[in-house]
Amino acid sequence: LKTIFKEPSASWTKWFVVFSHQRTEIEMREIKVVHSDGLEVEIQSGAMTRLAGVSEALTGSTGIHLAVATIPAHCASSPHYHVNCESAIYVLKGKGRFVIGDNLETELTIGPGDFIYVPAEAVHQPVNDGSDDMEIIVARNTPVEIVVEVEPFKA
Repeated sequence: LKTIFKEPSASWTKWFVVFSHQRTEIEMREIKVVHSDGLEVEIQSGAMTRLAGVSEALTGSTGIHLAVATIPAHCASSPHYHVNCESAIYVLKGKGRFVIGDNLETELTIGPGDFIYVPAEAVHQPVNDGSDDMEIIVARNTPVEIVVEVEPFKA
């Protein structure tokens, strides 16, 4: 027989799991909501700006990061790759290209509703071809990314 219940504490929620007559305490971090006026301003990559909502600094996360990036009309991020993480991207609004390859030789069309998977060390550059801002949601599997910017044809 297994029963799970919780007892609140100051900054942690304690969960207790009872197997028969043995009681085991499991501590879990507190669930946090970060409102739109409390986002963390991150570094800029080319014309792209990024605001984090789930980050190590804001929530204490250790294995995930989530941000909203904006690319102005007819602009792009710098070509780059991430040394230490995979990324998942969701295109919220805007149309453009996701340019990939060591020499940025391949262009993939992207638009609202598209999901993009980017493995670690894959050179890429999101480009907004539209006349309105492009908004993308970016998730990665590390709280702090290591980014290397590259020059086309010199990657």
